[in-house]
Amino acid sequence: MAEQKNNVQYGGQAVIEGVMMRSPRFFAVACRRMNREIVVQQESVESLLRRFQWLNKPFLRGTLALIDAMVLGIKSLMYSANVAMEDIENANPKKQKGGQGTMAGLFGVLKSIVLSSALFLVGAAGESELKKKSTVNDIAIGGTLVLGLGLGVGLFVILPHVVIGLLEKAVKSSLLLNLAEGIFRFALFVGYVATISLMKDIRRVFEYHGAEHKVINTFEAGLELTPENFAKYGTIHRRCGTSFILLVLVLSIFLFAFLGWHHIWYLRIISRLALLPVLAGLAYEAIRYAGRHKDSKVVNFFLAPGLLLQKLTTRQPSDDQVEVALRALEAVLDKERESGSPVPQAA
Repeated sequence: MAEQKNNVQYGGQAVIEGVMMRSPRFFAVACRRMNREIVVQQESVESLLRRFQWLNKPFLRGTLALIDAMVLGIKSLMYSANVAMEDIENANPKKQKGGQGTMAGLFGVLKSIVLSSALFLVGAAGESELKKKSTVNDIAIGGTLVLGLGLGVGLFVILPHVVIGLLEKAVKSSLLLNLAEGIFRFALFVGYVATISLMKDIRRVFEYHGAEHKVINTFEAGLELTPENFAKYGTIHRRCGTSFILLVLVLSIFLFAFLGWHHIWYLRIISRLALLPVLAGLAYEAIRYAGRHKDSKVVNFFLAPGLLLQKLTTRQPSDDQVEVALRALEAVLDKERESGSPVPQAA
């Protein structure tokens, strides 16, 4: 999310009762337990962009960056779900006999699926234990990624197309049908975000989302990471995933408008899915450009809807939540220092 003078990018994501922070090479997840303790998990980032350097080019890297973000986000969410379920099991040990432990694990995975889809459409307790269970962990992450992507495609690609397809006999213009589909998709997304923001669990996550932005905004400004400086900044950030997705939706309205309206419904859907990497590439480069041109009035004009939508996807955090976000960022900075990388210093 934040981009420093040395071009090292730092960013993050809210998780269940916590925050994930990352640099290009490391990430850390900090979670608040029921007993008020903050637990932190640190790992290296496994990046497709780093693995396939020849694809790390403008307009090509957007799709890989999107997959990287989703995989890392789901991995972080599953870790936080495990921490939350451990607390529940420890608080109610008698209720966790027999099949209850299995049900608790399934609940954690299902909750991760819902939250990962919600958060992205809006960015085991120990390291040794995670390494021992790496195969199982990879399968769970892969399954959650597929289900999360399936939910997103079903809601925001297939459903709008099916609904607008009902107007095909009444509206003969391909351009109007495509525009109607894009506008419906945009409205559906905003309605989706507004609806999930009413859920108690999601509101808590959105508060941690606000905490993440406050800490990153302060760090990006080069100020000392103190409560006094955090209070100077709001919960909005220009390169948030919410702005990215909204930009994808807006671009899709214009791009899909010129596709025509094929009479075979599944060919229409395939054409839209085929263009998703193009949309991701365009939106990714636009967000990166916006991060480097903060004073541009033109850039701010086009970013305004996404920043406004962040009023829904972030909430004002408590000091305790900001502390968790800070712990996650500090853990990442510590790993960067250990590796010998330069870390921006406070002004």
